[in-house]
Amino acid sequence: MALTVAIQMDPIERVKIDADSTFALALEAQARGHALLYYNPRQLFFRDGTVGATVHPLRVRAVHGDHYSLGEPSAYDLSQADVVLLRQDPPFDMAYITTTHLLERLQPKTLVTNDPAEVRNAPEKLLVTMFRDLMPPTLIASDPAQIRAFRETHRDIILKPLFGNGGAGVFRLRADDENLGALLEMFAAQYREPIMVQRYLPEVRRGDKRIVLIDGAFAGAINRVPAEGEARSNMHVGGRPEPTMLTAREQDICAAVGPELKKRGLIFAGIDVIGDYLTEINVTSPTGIQEVKRFGGPDGAKLIWDAVERRLKERR
Repeated sequence: MALTVAIQMDPIERVKIDADSTFALALEAQARGHALLYYNPRQLFFRDGTVGATVHPLRVRAVHGDHYSLGEPSAYDLSQADVVLLRQDPPFDMAYITTTHLLERLQPKTLVTNDPAEVRNAPEKLLVTMFRDLMPPTLIASDPAQIRAFRETHRDIILKPLFGNGGAGVFRLRADDENLGALLEMFAAQYREPIMVQRYLPEVRRGDKRIVLIDGAFAGAINRVPAEGEARSNMHVGGRPEPTMLTAREQDICAAVGPELKKRGLIFAGIDVIGDYLTEINVTSPTGIQEVKRFGGPDGAKLIWDAVERRLKERR
């Protein structure tokens, strides 16, 4: 099954080839004989009923400093592609949401993955609220009185922007910290959306587990241990990846979340678990498959393409 695959992603020249999940997906697609087209979100357009993009033919290779080649750009009707990979990174803002509306016009003729309508309806920190029995104590609010009351109850808390990513803007406030007022002023100045506030989970010192789910099924996990003196476990702020196994509780979390993701067409997702709690469900541009494979786990890129090709065969 030779396919034409268009990849909507951030600038390919900035890709870290040893960690980037989109690059791994491109390598695997190319190895299967699929033709690759590359464009970034600003090259997407809608004209006279056609959703198109200014695309470049793409070749990739696992060579540092020489990991891609681009052909000449041309305007391309994306409905002619078999698959569009929606792989741009957050922030999940109005620009991102606009791309989901445009790409939604391609379905069902062209398979867009993850499904753009479901991506739009499943922000990482909001989809998790479907599973409130799996979440830590959580508040989503703008009202300072509500936030202060939540802190009075739980004392040690985490504040984070509702549509942030990569650990940006995440703060831990202990019970005696006097910076809550200043932080609320900062959030109000920078964001129109509510804030997510959660009880601090001390289990994070043992790691924040990223569990990869492909078409709703478990496909590997890594544990991300925060650096000394850091509350965030994200690897680009110093978190250390390490191999891990699932606990019985984490298996139950996967069993609860997986079928919902599969039903929504969210083929590639990464869920985050701290201790016994589900904290996020990442569907916009999940990562982790290279680290899972590096620690001896499944080859997530192969499993994702197996799932994509299976869905295409079912459609046809």
